Amino acid sequence: MALVKKPVNGMKEILPAEMEIRDYVTRVIKDTYRSFGFTPIETPCMENIANLTSKQGGDNEKLIFKVLKRGEKLNLETAKEEADVVDFGMRYDLTVPLSRFYANNANNLPSPFKALQIGSVWRADRPQRGRYRQFTQCDIDILGEPSNLAEIELITATTTTLGRLGFENFEIRINERRILKAMAAYSGFEEERFDGLFITLDKMDKIGKEGVQAELLEDGCAPDSVEKYLNLFTLLEDKKDVAEGVALLKETLGEYLEDEVADNLTEIATAVNATKGAKFDLVFDPTLVRGMGYYTGTIFEIAMPQFGGACGGGGRYDKMIGKFTGNDVPACGFSIGFERIVLILMESGFKIPESPKRVAYLVEKKYPAEKLVDVMKQAAQARAKGQQVLVVRMNKNKKFQKEQLMNEGYEEFVEFFHN
Repeated sequence: MALVKKPVNGMKEILPAEMEIRDYVTRVIKDTYRSFGFTPIETPCMENIANLTSKQGGDNEKLIFKVLKRGEKLNLETAKEEADVVDFGMRYDLTVPLSRFYANNANNLPSPFKALQIGSVWRADRPQRGRYRQFTQCDIDILGEPSNLAEIELITATTTTLGRLGFENFEIRINERRILKAMAAYSGFEEERFDGLFITLDKMDKIGKEGVQAELLEDGCAPDSVEKYLNLFTLLEDKKDVAEGVALLKETLGEYLEDEVADNLTEIATAVNATKGAKFDLVFDPTLVRGMGYYTGTIFEIAMPQFGGACGGGGRYDKMIGKFTGNDVPACGFSIGFERIVLILMESGFKIPESPKRVAYLVEKKYPAEKLVDVMKQAAQARAKGQQVLVVRMNKNKKFQKEQLMNEGYEEFVEFFHN
């Protein structure tokens, strides 16, 4: 029976060509983020189910792969509800585990603490282009820094990384959760409606302004409030410059928008634009929501025209760590879309720059064992000089073997025959 090449239960198998690019991207990410002072850490792939279902993860909490209790703890005969049989779940992101990690280890960590995480996460989602049920996330977070220096560092480090990977002309879309709330309050929406309002607003790029209007009216929102709310977005349509857009909102919303909030976003934009080392635009987007329930302030997202969607995002989540410790800790993070970055590079025919020379040593099958050690020594010397050396037995169809190796990037062949 022939094997079918498709994801296993929505979980992707990675072939050597892609693995090379993934390793390269990982190296660039780690080297760049470390140059900004971020420190690598690692957290377990499973978390206590109570941590994962704390209403901090938005819709992702519906996508948890839950783990049954083991041994004597599992009693299916007496179980009456899910809590009787489930105690752990696979992590759906790296932020919740980081918060638990920090709560457990804060006394042994510097303040502020700049964390770098690269690891697998799992979501029981519908697989699609660039999205699988098991995938790699790459996060940087700054914990313990209350000022907007955290946002400035995160955006600058991430855009520098993307620039070093060869990306340009992308956008960093930025907004503020408190601006979202101010616009909603100004329009006459009651606070208990905010969450539903933002869920609908988040669909603006898919269903358009008319679609948002229809959905809000269908949900029972007051027509006057809906009209006043959507007029704000019409007013801001061509105000992509952060300082210009925020200034107009500040003038329009009046007392509903605190000066501190408006000034904070403008300061972030000014600093990022003054120091950016990559070719990108920082764009004010009042429709940006970010689905996670834990965001409390600035939010941002990477938009790439090559992909046609978001390739990462993040924001400030000052209340999450307090869920574990009882004391709130300022926190802000940025997650780069590792899988989508790799996909774009693969589809563009990306070649790893300055890759080591690849040499294949083809050893005749009759080559004597006592002389094989000399071949291995020669290969070791070549590797010490920076070459990538493959030692394999020579196939009967040597021409086809070489063609395959050339497709894998081997550019030179050394043949060893038995005399």
